[in-house]
Amino acid sequence: MDMTPDLQSCLLCDDVRREQNGKLMLIGCFDALWGKSFPLKHPRVCMVTRWCSGVGEFIQQSRILQPDRQTPVAAGPEIPVKLADELHCATNVELFVNLQFPEPGPYWVEIKLNDALRLSFPLRVGRMETPPNA
Repeated sequence: MDMTPDLQSCLLCDDVRREQNGKLMLIGCFDALWGKSFPLKHPRVCMVTRWCSGVGEFIQQSRILQPDRQTPVAAGPEIPVKLADELHCATNVELFVNLQFPEPGPYWVEIKLNDALRLSFPLRVGRMETPPNA
């Protein structure tokens, strides 16, 4: 019998590495991006999701939306989430490259499981002000 898993975490970072012991190292975790000019082109966004306490096979979909909450800046592929029992976890790492943020504002990260929205949170994108006489 399938049991829908919980989304234990979703983090954004610059890079993800795997140690020899299998542990993930998240490098440069962030909740905001800053740029001097727009459109802002950000070279790498890694999205790490972890599902737990579920049983069965599911499909994860992720998106980063513009402030209108409709227009995608990025959309990830469908990713299978397979959990043999409720003691196992499934960790997914997605890489988005050269994302274009047209203007400052609150962008929105969405995570869906089997087309049901499971998480939505803001990614603040702002203008870095140049100090006077710089």
